[in-house]
Amino acid sequence: MRLTGKTAIVTGGASGFGAGIVRRFLQEGAKVMIADINGDAADQMAVEMGDHALACVVDVGNRASVDAMAKAAIVTWGHVDILVNNAGITHLPTPLEDVSEDDFDRVVNVNMKSVYLTARALVPHMKSRNTGVILNVASTAGVSPRPQLNWYNASKGWMITATKTMAVELAPDGIRVNALNPVAGETPLLKSFMGEDTPEIRAKFLSTIPLGRFSQPEDMGNAALFLCSDEASMITGVAMEVDGGRCI
Repeated sequence: MRLTGKTAIVTGGASGFGAGIVRRFLQEGAKVMIADINGDAADQMAVEMGDHALACVVDVGNRASVDAMAKAAIVTWGHVDILVNNAGITHLPTPLEDVSEDDFDRVVNVNMKSVYLTARALVPHMKSRNTGVILNVASTAGVSPRPQLNWYNASKGWMITATKTMAVELAPDGIRVNALNPVAGETPLLKSFMGEDTPEIRAKFLSTIPLGRFSQPEDMGNAALFLCSDEASMITGVAMEVDGGRCI
């Protein structure tokens, strides 16, 4: 029960990696807000997970929505210990010059602006308590980019740099900031990364991962649990690869 007494917000928490993180946090004793743009999925998961789970509809690229999410968590629990910026989006594999402006703006808002907005909403609260943990879910794409995912790759590289500079600035306030870099996983985004989901394309994708499998939500939950627990109290500014060796 490594998170007993802790409270956490997980954006994009109703599916994929986010759901894996939510489940692991709840198993370890935390109270968790499942913050997702899909309100029905968040509600359903909260009911499934029990009394310590709280659903919240949020558009992570919208300041008013993010502020309302933060306020709801603080009003409900009195404090927020952990923030997981997990919500993410990609554009389909496309030559960089052909990605539409709308798709580019969506990637920027969900993958980048969200980190800025959640920091504005929750860092002052964490500073007032001189404690807190922020975990940003980046990607191996920010370290070892794949062709035709250019603007997605760039957004995750930005997130890794943001993690490190946030860690340096917030350390004196008792706030740790880390990132996870998963390889593509068994999540709703997998088909978007590959363009289409066929056995041949899966085999080609898996051939780049030495351990020979995709990341699973459980893998991310376990890694997030460690970085957000007191066991990692001396770790900040790290972008941990959860990638089966993809970036070696």
